[in-house]
Amino acid sequence: MEIYLANPRGFCAGVVLAIDLVEIALEKYGSPVYVKHQIVHNPVVVSEVESKGAITVENVKDIPNNSVVVFSAHGSPPEDYALAKKKNITVIDATCPLVTKVHNEAKKYSREGKNIILVGHKGHQEVIGTSGQANMKIIDDREKFQLEKEKSKDKDVVVLSQTTLSVRDTQQTVDKIKSIYPNATIRNDICYATTNRQEVTVKLAKKVDLILVVGASNSSNCNRLRDVSIQSGTKAYLINSYDEINPDWLKGIEKIGLTSGASTPDKLVYEIIKKLNPSNVYKFDDIDEDIKFEIPRKVKELLNE
Repeated sequence: MEIYLANPRGFCAGVVLAIDLVEIALEKYGSPVYVKHQIVHNPVVVSEVESKGAITVENVKDIPNNSVVVFSAHGSPPEDYALAKKKNITVIDATCPLVTKVHNEAKKYSREGKNIILVGHKGHQEVIGTSGQANMKIIDDREKFQLEKEKSKDKDVVVLSQTTLSVRDTQQTVDKIKSIYPNATIRNDICYATTNRQEVTVKLAKKVDLILVVGASNSSNCNRLRDVSIQSGTKAYLINSYDEINPDWLKGIEKIGLTSGASTPDKLVYEIIKKLNPSNVYKFDDIDEDIKFEIPRKVKELLNE
């Protein structure tokens, strides 16, 4: 058995920034530091920050007054900030800058009186955060949908998207929207990390017999990597550890492609390689990533107080 190891894979710049901010907050304020929603969608990462003194909660109402909280990388709606202020909670905002960009687009187009359509998965934390920024219609590409042309002109329609969606599925959804609103403004909001990992995975699928995507079951970008593999004609499974591999999957398999989502620590990938014990491991390099996000100015000022 041979393994072809995708690059890029694993942590993106937004995930690195979010985890760093939790650790910086713990160092500055001491334990406990609360984290609103999982800091990133991976149980290993969540367990590691909790072992250092972080406490993960789903709602700001569950955080004690006068505490410190880190808002997760996925973004949060305005009411969470308002409630935190009311409870005198210090907020360290770890929202990915590329998610913040979508929030800013929503607010800008809302001020301009545009009708906003958000392509995203209902109930996902990022969609909850983005849809809270302005009034908008949510279209979930996993569901059948119909759009009826309203009285508004095409140029008054703007289409935003969740940053971690399937590039292919989102384009199909956007094409349907444009068939109704041909002059709509389309914002390309799927982030670089999601796009790059999917692009490499599609190419990897042509090289191997099976793809294993390492990541959590609640990670949108990990699920999409599995989806694009299958859409490319190659069997694929989403696992977070070697123990989740079904031995039957490997029968007759000579070449395995291995990749991971933007919230997956690389050590999980290497643990799986070690236990699979392949005859060879080849790097499947396609796209170089050298992107880092600086701590936002407001957060830096807060931490320096």
